[in-house]
Amino acid sequence: MADKKTENSAKPEELTIDEAFAKIEETAERLESEEISLEESFELYKKGMELLKDTRSRIEEVEQKVIALSSEGEENEFE
Repeated sequence: MADKKTENSAKPEELTIDEAFAKIEETAERLESEEISLEESFELYKKGMELLKDTRSRIEEVEQKVIALSSEGEENEFE
């Protein structure tokens, strides 16, 4: 059981986007498990939604940086 806690201990901002997607997929698989309690499923859902929200925000930041690239390949700060 300690392994599950250490698996979920990384803060969303410490994960790469790819790691976050893997963690979201892992969370969804655990939620589909029949061997999970209602309380644990609620906590997993809550953490999964927080991770999804953070990941979506980070993807939007990357998209804005890509949009802000000039034709010369220089990055313009997007405010």
